[in-house]
Amino acid sequence: MPGPMKVLLAVGGGIAAYKSAELARLLMQQGHEVQVVMTAAAEEFVRPLTFAALTGRKVLTNIFAIEAAIEHISVAQEHEILAIAPATADLMAKLAHGMADDFLTTLYLAFTGTVMIAPAMNVNMWQHAATQANLETLVKRGHVIVEPGSGYLACGMTGPGRLADPEAIAEAIERAGKKRRDLEGETVLITAGPTQEPLDPVRYISNRSSGKMGYALADAAATRGARVILISGPVHLAPPRGVEVIPVRTAVEMRTAVMEHLPAAGIVIKAAAVADFHLAKVPDQKVKKTAARVSLELDPTPDILAELGRKKGDFLLIGFAAETQNLAQEARRKLESKNCDMVVGNLVGGSDLGFETDDNEVVLISRQGDPIALPRASKRAIADRIFDEILKLRLTRHAADGR
Repeated sequence: MPGPMKVLLAVGGGIAAYKSAELARLLMQQGHEVQVVMTAAAEEFVRPLTFAALTGRKVLTNIFAIEAAIEHISVAQEHEILAIAPATADLMAKLAHGMADDFLTTLYLAFTGTVMIAPAMNVNMWQHAATQANLETLVKRGHVIVEPGSGYLACGMTGPGRLADPEAIAEAIERAGKKRRDLEGETVLITAGPTQEPLDPVRYISNRSSGKMGYALADAAATRGARVILISGPVHLAPPRGVEVIPVRTAVEMRTAVMEHLPAAGIVIKAAAVADFHLAKVPDQKVKKTAARVSLELDPTPDILAELGRKKGDFLLIGFAAETQNLAQEARRKLESKNCDMVVGNLVGGSDLGFETDDNEVVLISRQGDPIALPRASKRAIADRIFDEILKLRLTRHAADGR
């Protein structure tokens, strides 16, 4: 069982809001710190005083009646899990489309921890194509959905749409807490982004990698309790909270940083798109443009993944294979040739997946079992699934070693 957690309990405006009071009581009973946020509609069903009495904390409601201008930011940063129960059809639509017109929806956009959504609504509203499309968006975003139950609804109809029992929601929060901290005590070394190999003081060779997948992996590992060392090529991304970022530019600099920090790592993930070639002798001055054709003699850059594979001892080594064709075969080839424990293969070159996008669709190749295809989802959601499989690999290794 995880230790006490800081839980944000968000209450939407539906008749099931009364069940959230019981959920708050259960979470307090389990030793968690609970901060309740209510929409204006929720206040029409349950008064904030009820939740204040149960949690011993003020209830956050009106964004214009707060103590600090950026209180939604500080509240988002201070808590680990955002549980929205009940989530109405209206609220799910706002979340899915990024609307921010009250304290809860504004807070949601600033929140980087685990989001859990427990929907509750009329059966027809639940089954409507718009609601299902919004649900799909939220699932792809990596949120945990506590499915509504079936039964007699307040509207008099029978079917799916009833808020899950408070005990089931509390149990789901506990499970999320266990998953979130399952990397405590682990050091994860991650490389991300492109490298830039100079041709002269103003020009360089690079690639289209944005670093988003590597940064998503770093955020996921930190959220799950790991110490994270992120060695990053040049990107335009904010560093994940709680992650040690080491900026590098070239493949040589990345290799140096990786080898320096390798002794501390138990898991190494090479998500960076390292340039394959570089100019060994870079001119001191800018090369002037002429009408003549210019030829460059490029040398291979250090093969960091292969070197890690040769050095591999107790740490798990995860590589990435960005391919334009024959994805599974090429990922399998890299697994064997680089001595990896797992390779994450993804197709690049398309317009809506891979480099520079927020979504990804990958296949996981390891030495145990069949390939695991992860369907299209946000890179943050894919990152968590990758760590789920990494932890399974570690358990398998420990079992084989008799540990």
